[in-house]
Amino acid sequence: QLQLVQSEGGLVQPGGSLRLNCSTSGQTLDYYAVAWFRQVPGKEREGVSSISSGDSTIYADSVKGRFTIFRVRTKNTVYLQMNNLQPEDTAIYYCAADARNRRGLTHWEYDYWGQGTWVTVSS
Repeated sequence: QLQLVQSEGGLVQPGGSLRLNCSTSGQTLDYYAVAWFRQVPGKEREGVSSISSGDSTIYADSVKGRFTIFRVRTKNTVYLQMNNLQPEDTAIYYCAADARNRRGLTHWEYDYWGQGTWVTVSS
């Protein structure tokens, strides 16, 4: 029922920045926990960051201090601001929403998923 649409990623040089967004078509995200995950083909999906319905946040150690997750409630959008990107950040990035507001970084907790987009960090 809830459809999440992501902006496209792209190619970024090491040390660069990129902002991803995740939005709905007229449906509120206010009551959902929303998280960003990433996955490299052949490897396990990794939880990157999450934001609860009350805007508390969680970050994976690998991105802490570099990435920021935030909402713009009037736009029904959650953003992931990625700074100081490194080659190890290269992956397909997915946003996901959890109607139970569990606020975790475990993929099975999430009910709805965006389509995913590549972020490639390379010179």
